[in-house]
Amino acid sequence: MMKVLAQVVLAGLAASVATGSAAKTVSPGGPVVVVDTGTVRGTADGDLLSFKGLPYAAPPIGPLRWAPPEKAASWTGIRAASNYGPACLQKMNADGKPNAGGVTGPTSEDCLSLNVWTPKGAKKAPVMVWIYGGGNAYGAGSVGAYDGSAFARDGVVLVTFNYRLGTFGFFAHPEVTKAAGDGAPLANDALLDQRAALQWVQRNIAAFGGDPANVTVFGESAGGMDILALMTMPSAKGLFAKAIVESGGGWWPAVSLATREAEGVKTVTRAGAPAGASLAQLRALPAAALLAASGEGYLPATDGRLLTLSPREAFATGQVAKVPLIIGSNSYEASLLAEFKLPAAVLAAIAPAPLKAAYTDTKTADDLGESVFGDAVMGAPARWVASKASGHPAWLYHFSYVIDAKRATAKGADHAAEIPFVFDSWEHLGVLGQGLPVSDRDRAVSKVIHSCWVGFARTGAPVCTGGPAWPAYVGSDDSLMEFADKTRVARQFRKAQYDAQEAHPLPTLDPGLLDPGK
Repeated sequence: MMKVLAQVVLAGLAASVATGSAAKTVSPGGPVVVVDTGTVRGTADGDLLSFKGLPYAAPPIGPLRWAPPEKAASWTGIRAASNYGPACLQKMNADGKPNAGGVTGPTSEDCLSLNVWTPKGAKKAPVMVWIYGGGNAYGAGSVGAYDGSAFARDGVVLVTFNYRLGTFGFFAHPEVTKAAGDGAPLANDALLDQRAALQWVQRNIAAFGGDPANVTVFGESAGGMDILALMTMPSAKGLFAKAIVESGGGWWPAVSLATREAEGVKTVTRAGAPAGASLAQLRALPAAALLAASGEGYLPATDGRLLTLSPREAFATGQVAKVPLIIGSNSYEASLLAEFKLPAAVLAAIAPAPLKAAYTDTKTADDLGESVFGDAVMGAPARWVASKASGHPAWLYHFSYVIDAKRATAKGADHAAEIPFVFDSWEHLGVLGQGLPVSDRDRAVSKVIHSCWVGFARTGAPVCTGGPAWPAYVGSDDSLMEFADKTRVARQFRKAQYDAQEAHPLPTLDPGLLDPGK
């Protein structure tokens, strides 16, 4: 689900921050840091330090395929940490262009590494850990849009990492269940990778100048969706103090272990497994064959062990981490419709009549379908999650700004369009040389939203430089921050439409639509 990135991002996303960047002079030798598995040498660029390709878990290969991550092996000497590790296995474009997660390669099943950007001399600095989107089937922490330099320049230690994708990260099968034993987590190895990366941060981030007691986890699309799942996991308690969910929805349905096991049987059959294959035989299947048999998007599964409730059930009953939360969506999330191969007019036709009645601002069937979809998948669930954040503050946002270069053709802010604004990572996108110039106004909006995220990481409240005071969400006030040409606080934003979505949900928003991995 939700694997498409905005065109402005896709135009320049690449698995190297060198893309679109001027050559920089770095100090020889590089900074040295000791982590719990050995010593690493990174790169210094003035007062900005970076460390890349650090293993946070053992390679998930051989007997560790479809198993919880284990601790990375220690090493002797000084390990070079100036280059990204390979992205996790995912489907790539034959023409070498970035895929749906912005990745160009290389990829490998041995991929569990992370990257750290930190200000020189940092001490107890706030930490932000990014979980990328891509439908849980695409993406990597090395994508240029996720470069952490701007955050580090603003005093934040920024971490990105890779986690297993597709059938390697969300696989279940009766043979795996039988071998796992009672109580062992199943079907969500990607979430276990995310937990392992956060545990690595707790153990090691102080060595990079970060404060393990002040960690903000943030992510977009499937990454935001996974954060909602992490917030329901008792075993993730204490690993982060704050959370930000960008276009992560909140109403996606529960997928049962039995459903995921049935999918797994079909996947390995397509990959060439013989009937009655043992777990050892399944783990010996060629990675390329499994990848070819993999789906296009995956939801976490409610296995009854790691996840006992879906996020919707957990938020409805208050069984979530009590941490400050920012959550929101973009104005043209309907850019995702092409991935579902679902015409907007079809959605308009099947929408319940009371739901349609709330959309008096639409003129055509396509307009209605697009609006209904965007609100159903992202906008209304985000408001609902914010309203259920009892016992901890939540802030709601809507991102509607469109870069000047796209205004003549864009219907709104596409899914993922906010990412380079959040990271203030324009020089790493490659778009500057590809016909999409970034204007002064674009950069000004970027500075505002980036500062909100930095302020939240520092203090637990989004204090925004150059923007209005952002009030915490209260149902009676129903306020959100709209990031637009003129960033503003809006009250009762799309209230009629969101209320109708809660009362009359679309019947098609089921696992078959939202989890193409089936």
